[in-house]
Amino acid sequence: MFSVVAAAEGGGGSFAPLLLIVLLFGVMYFMMIRPQQKRRREAQSMQSALGPGDEIVTIGGLHATVVEVGDDVVTVEIYPGVNARYARPAIARVVKQESAVAEEPVVEETVAEESVVPADDEPIQSPVVETRKSKD
Repeated sequence: MFSVVAAAEGGGGSFAPLLLIVLLFGVMYFMMIRPQQKRRREAQSMQSALGPGDEIVTIGGLHATVVEVGDDVVTVEIYPGVNARYARPAIARVVKQESAVAEEPVVEETVAEESVVPADDEPIQSPVVETRKSKD
């Protein structure tokens, strides 16, 4: 009689492992695949919004300013006069966008009536004070 009860319970239990596998795939989709798709879409929109003047960081950690944007290639200025071409996916993030930067107001400096330049006959004193110990 014990074997009849065990055989009846064993046949209905085969649905539970299948449900567990489906549930595992559902959790993996929501925990791993959807966030990755969201990050990919954000990176794609960031890379498509690049424009000249944007300050960027590449995936290698290089900080540069965008000079020209092509279909698949972005030309960046690493140092004044030094340009390099990078693929769009090599751009990790935009540090500062040119269109979002507000222009700073120009402040005119007023010159005091006293001249800050010493006259020709006055010696110029250095603000650096040098003291040396004698070798005595």
